[in-house]
Amino acid sequence: MPVHASQESQVNQGRGVGLGLALASALAFGGSGVAAKPLIEAGLDPLHVVWLRAAGAALVMLPVAWRHRSLVRRRPALLAGFGLLGVAGVQACYFAAISRIPVGVALLVEYLAPALLLAWVRFVQRRPVTRAAALGVVLAVAGLACVVEVWSGLGFDAIGLLLALGAACCQVGYFVLSDQGSDAGDEAPDPLGVIAYGLLVGAALLTVVARPWGMDWSVLAGTAHMDGSPVAAALLLGWLVLVATVVAYVTGVLSVRRLSPQVAGVVACLEAVVATLLAWVMLGEHLSAPQLFGGAVVLVGALIAQSSAPAKSSAEPVAGALPGTEGASAEQGRPGERGEPGERDVPSGGDVPTGLPARGGGA
Repeated sequence: MPVHASQESQVNQGRGVGLGLALASALAFGGSGVAAKPLIEAGLDPLHVVWLRAAGAALVMLPVAWRHRSLVRRRPALLAGFGLLGVAGVQACYFAAISRIPVGVALLVEYLAPALLLAWVRFVQRRPVTRAAALGVVLAVAGLACVVEVWSGLGFDAIGLLLALGAACCQVGYFVLSDQGSDAGDEAPDPLGVIAYGLLVGAALLTVVARPWGMDWSVLAGTAHMDGSPVAAALLLGWLVLVATVVAYVTGVLSVRRLSPQVAGVVACLEAVVATLLAWVMLGEHLSAPQLFGGAVVLVGALIAQSSAPAKSSAEPVAGALPGTEGASAEQGRPGERGEPGERDVPSGGDVPTGLPARGGGA
C-alpha cells in the first residue's frame, strides 16, 4: 500500500508540474500578438517581424539543433514541412492578419483549424468523424459568425480575415504533418530537435520572402506604443523571441510529457482568451458583447472537437481530435498534443511540436 500511495503521489505531482508548464506555454503564446502589433504599427513590415521572431529564436535554439543534427539525414521532409507550415506559414499569415484586424479576432479565426482539419479527415482521408466532433465544428463556425459580425456585412477588413484563415489552413497542414511517424515509438524524432530545425528552416524561408536587408532597423532602436504608452521596441522584440517563442515552445513540449492530449488541449484553449484579454488591456482593442459571446462559443466548439478522441481499442480510427491522438498516452505527445490549433504542438507520438500561432498563433 505505501508503494502504491507513493506512486500515486508522484503521478499527481507530475500532473501538477505538467499543468503549470502547459499554462505557462498558453500564456507565453497568447502574448505574441500583443508584442508584435506595436512593432508593426511603429513601422516594421509584418514579414520583418515574423523574420525577427523566427531568426532570433533559431539562434537561441542553435545548440539544440547541433545536438540533434542527425535529424537532417533521418527526417528532412518533416523538418522542411514544419519549418514551412508550422513556423513560416502560420506566423506570416497571423502577423499580417493582426496588422489589419484585432489580435483577438485573428486568433479566434485561426481556431477554425479544428473544423478545417476534420473536413480534411472526413472528405480527403475518408475517415469517420464522431458526432461530438461534428458538433464542435458547428459551434466553432457559429461562434466565428458572431466574432466577425456577419449581420453587419463583415465589420472587419476582408483581407485581414482571409490572412487569419490562411493561418488556420497552415495549422491544418501542420496537424496533418504531425501525424506522420506518430507511431514510430522510440524511433520518433525528438520534439525539441524538430522545433530547433523548424525554426532554422522557417527563418531561412522567411529570409527569402521578407528580405530583411531592406528593413528599417532604426525602429528597433526607438520606441513603440501600446495603447498610447511608449515601450522600447527592443524590449518587445526580446519578449517576442525569448518568451513568446522559445519559452512557449519548450514549456509546451515538456508539458505534454506529463499530461494527456485532452488535458493539454483544455489548457491550450486559454491562449485565445489570454490574447484577447491582453489586447483589450494593453492595446485598447475592445470587443463587443456579441463578439465576446462568439469567441466563447468558438473556444467551446474547438474544445469539443479536440477532446472527443476515441478509445484506444477502436477498431477503426475515428476523427474526433488531431491526427495521431487516437489512444495516445500521457507519455506521448507534443506541446499542442491537445488536438487543437495553436502555433506550437508536437504529435502524440512526439513527432512534431506545434504551435506557433500561431500558433500564431498561435502564433
